[in-house]
Amino acid sequence: MNVIETHGLCKRYGDKLRVDHLNLSVPEGTIYGFLGPNGAGKSTTLKMILGLARPTAGEITVFGQTVNRQNRIAILRQVGSLIESPSYYGHLTGEENLRIVQTLRGVSPKDVRRVLQIVRLDGQREKKVAHYSLGMKQRLGLAAALLGFPELLILDEPTNGLDPAGIQEMRELILTLPQQFGMTVVVSSHLLSEIDQIAGTVGIIREGQLVFQDSLSALHAHSRPSLALRTTDNAAAAELLSRSGLSCRQEAGYLTLPLLSDASAAQLSQLLAAHQLGLLRLEERQRSLEDIFLALTGGKEGSL
Repeated sequence: MNVIETHGLCKRYGDKLRVDHLNLSVPEGTIYGFLGPNGAGKSTTLKMILGLARPTAGEITVFGQTVNRQNRIAILRQVGSLIESPSYYGHLTGEENLRIVQTLRGVSPKDVRRVLQIVRLDGQREKKVAHYSLGMKQRLGLAAALLGFPELLILDEPTNGLDPAGIQEMRELILTLPQQFGMTVVVSSHLLSEIDQIAGTVGIIREGQLVFQDSLSALHAHSRPSLALRTTDNAAAAELLSRSGLSCRQEAGYLTLPLLSDASAAQLSQLLAAHQLGLLRLEERQRSLEDIFLALTGGKEGSL
């Protein structure tokens, strides 16, 4: 079952369509990485799912129910969230802040100490939040989202502004949630390296449109190695390879084709020589995941 589905979801601000007919599918029990550059529409999408922004068009389904004004509150009782930077009362302690959220949400008082232990703030629970580091404040925000142990957790850029140690700590915490508590977790980020280390399924958004949605392994498959060669006449070489049953494409002065065995590469060289085509360069290439992400999001020229 998909915990979240959106169908044709749109959000317009003035003349600008910030979210453009988005069709998300978030499988149950996974960590779903929601990727895209800053301003791509990630936060707007998550706010619509949480009822913090009203869609211009489209439909949102959570836990198999189409979200509407009548059932929104009941559905959201099973959802925890951390959107943008966490809110807190600086003059109160960490535990006091969580007691307020616990009362408002109507969950068990026992949850407060438990979530403090999960996010490793139990030793700092009596310290005023104004004296917390940025990483501690982020973990306190995560603790507040975990109160009641919701079935679905939505985290918008949870590592934003953290130092490397804080990022590592937040990553480790998020990774434990599906297995330990059976949660489905949606994590948005503009950093591919972060999502690559935690997510099982990935959705990539660009200018409000979904440009990729599949397993992380499917995204990695796009980085499969290829063979690049340059000859004295690439156009003639491409025609010769096509006649020989080898598909290739021309880009940036090279011909690229699927990776060949050593024996096949030797035969290719002999074939070119037999037709008076000099082989100037032959190299194996593999696109990095970062290159693929940039191609999908328009960060630089290229395509899949």
